[in-house]
Amino acid sequence: MPEETTFEEALQKLEEAVARLEKGQIPLDEALDSFEAGVQSANLCRKKLQAVEARIEMLTKNSDGSFTTEPFGRHVDQD
Repeated sequence: MPEETTFEEALQKLEEAVARLEKGQIPLDEALDSFEAGVQSANLCRKKLQAVEARIEMLTKNSDGSFTTEPFGRHVDQD
């Protein structure tokens, strides 16, 4: 799968592979090809989501009223 494939394209290919496999009426070789394509698409989606998550920062308001940013996923609410 080319690296320039978008998340949306990879997700669509994954959905198509799942749909073919769910029908259960395809030859074994075609089912294996669909499964492999689905795994590749799922991996690409996972990598793209991880890359986006790494770029997201949370804006946090400090007790003194100032703001700071921190990486997404590291924020802990202190209520």
